[in-house]
Amino acid sequence: MDSLTQAALGAAVGGAVLGRRLGRKAVLIGAVLGTLPDLDVVLDYGDAVANVTEHRGFSHSLFVLAGLATLLALLCARFAPARDISLPRWWCFFALILMTHPLLDALTTYGTQLFWPLKVAPAAWPIIFIIDPFYTLTLLVALGVAVATQRVRQACSWGLAITCVYLLIAAGAKTVIEQRLDPVLAEQGLEEAPLLIQPTPFNIVLWRATVVDGDRYYESLISLFDGDHVPRLEPLMRNADFEAVALSSLQGQRLAWFAGSFLRYETRQLNGQETLIATDIRLGFPGFHPFSFTLASLENEHWEPLAVSQQVESSRGIDWQTLARLASRAAGNTSALCASDFVAQKWRIEPVIYGC
Repeated sequence: MDSLTQAALGAAVGGAVLGRRLGRKAVLIGAVLGTLPDLDVVLDYGDAVANVTEHRGFSHSLFVLAGLATLLALLCARFAPARDISLPRWWCFFALILMTHPLLDALTTYGTQLFWPLKVAPAAWPIIFIIDPFYTLTLLVALGVAVATQRVRQACSWGLAITCVYLLIAAGAKTVIEQRLDPVLAEQGLEEAPLLIQPTPFNIVLWRATVVDGDRYYESLISLFDGDHVPRLEPLMRNADFEAVALSSLQGQRLAWFAGSFLRYETRQLNGQETLIATDIRLGFPGFHPFSFTLASLENEHWEPLAVSQQVESSRGIDWQTLARLASRAAGNTSALCASDFVAQKWRIEPVIYGC
């Protein structure tokens, strides 16, 4: 999630745990510590793929944060003026502030290394977009009430309760979308294909489904208000023939560990050289994928892995008109927007998509 949301979550947790004893200080400490894990963004690993895939790494590990919480609790129990706060209470205060950060991140698409340093894939159970106005504003309103009325614990607890209910509603909405999509996948023989279902920007009403099947992948938009409309899978090219070349580099292997099968490949002339580029199709929106990386260059008719990968900046951004179409599609207007509307023609298997 964005830094503002994480600060608000940390502040609300701090206020709910020790607001009665520390008052506004609990909110302030929670806000500061709530953003602490994201300070890893300032680290430069010297490689674009490493910078992206190491984010939400060690600083988001439950093991690391539990250790940090223990250290802070011991220090406060020994030196803090508030001598009536027990060590277990201090530990709960710090642990909940720090550990709710990566747990909320894990409910987005990006991928969070909750169990670093164990060699397991990043956790991602996407039920909320990386920026969700309702979630964030609810916490901010609760914090405003807490600071203004000095009823810190009550206001923060209510804010957390409402946002937790919101996450449960989001999980239920995703289940509904999965049930609508299952018959379509079965009809196409894609029941076992890698599948990702995630909310579209800023809401939990309109969902995006991505299915990978060899050299092609499918995109679909499904709204809770679609009624009897049957989801349509829109086929796109993935260029999987380049996968072996991509995996011949350490950066390509790292990217595949990070994104799984949800990578698309292309070649492009960069700085006078034919260059292989991999794009993480999980993140962003079809036609607006922000994470693309150079992996290899063509030299003497052979692909050579690059020693250092570079991120290829996207030339497109989501504008107000696109957001308006997303809102209309979320409301159940199936003709307002197709998942592939902004995808370049070279990636389409069908030149025109109707009835999506």
